[in-house]
Amino acid sequence: MRSVKIDIPPEISDDEARLLLAIRLLEDGRVSAGKAAEIAGYGRKAFMEVLAHRKVTLVDYPASELEEDRKNA
Repeated sequence: MRSVKIDIPPEISDDEARLLLAIRLLEDGRVSAGKAAEIAGYGRKAFMEVLAHRKVTLVDYPASELEEDRKNA
């Protein structure tokens, strides 16, 4: 993995910046959940807990498809 140096405001910690970047990359579909956890410096389970706490969903499943699947079950 490569590294990038950026200047961030002092009120944002390095850990928070890594977490926010990882979440955004995950939401945009650019990295997997496992890779996002690695970027954020978390284990996979702990990262999932952070996502849940921040109300970030891992599954983007349209309600219309969910209803269709329910009918076909």
